[in-house]
Amino acid sequence: MSVVGAQPLIKPKQSSPSASPGNQRRHTLPASEVRPLNTQDAISVFEIEREAFILVSGECPLHLDEVRHFLTLCPEFSMGWFEEGRLVAFIIGSLWDQDRLTTKALTLHKPRGSTVHIHVLAVHRTFRQQGKGPFLMLRYLQYLRCLPNVRRALLMCEDVLIPFYLKSGFKVLGQCSITVGNLTFTEMWYPISSHAYMRRNSEAIRFPQHPLTLPLAKTDEDVDI
Repeated sequence: MSVVGAQPLIKPKQSSPSASPGNQRRHTLPASEVRPLNTQDAISVFEIEREAFILVSGECPLHLDEVRHFLTLCPEFSMGWFEEGRLVAFIIGSLWDQDRLTTKALTLHKPRGSTVHIHVLAVHRTFRQQGKGPFLMLRYLQYLRCLPNVRRALLMCEDVLIPFYLKSGFKVLGQCSITVGNLTFTEMWYPISSHAYMRRNSEAIRFPQHPLTLPLAKTDEDVDI
């Protein structure tokens, strides 16, 4: 399955003549960065998720305690996009050890599994329709290719999101056995090929700190999240 409020404007203080350039840089937030999430990000994650899902379908893929649960057990399978320190989009995943998803996959992390279960991808409402969802998914899948034991990714989504994930390279696996209330889902998968070149150069792919470049804007009929 797939809100941070506006931050107050704080007037920057005048830097004192004695302040060194190194100290000034230490307190400067990067314009845009991608990094793994941690438990301190849990509230921001849940606020974005709640606005994106509960108001639409009435259900949330992960509740706050479950967000904290996965960010404690397997933060390396999460990815957050931050702009000037503010979370604008994220993915949370965990390892799974079966061919298809079951209800146990909603709460468990199987460290010996070779499948990444993508629990949720969500974008802050003010940053949607800018290509951030597809771009973050692309970076996440590139990152998974650097992990030696990962062979594929699995997710479940409502039918309206199938075109979005098809464009990201996922394939339809079939009807998911999991239901949430009256909601039914389609299960989709993505093969994680073993690319020796990418693994040798994994440091260049993992959570880059340099500014991110977005693809060209999509047409209005494209689905974005």
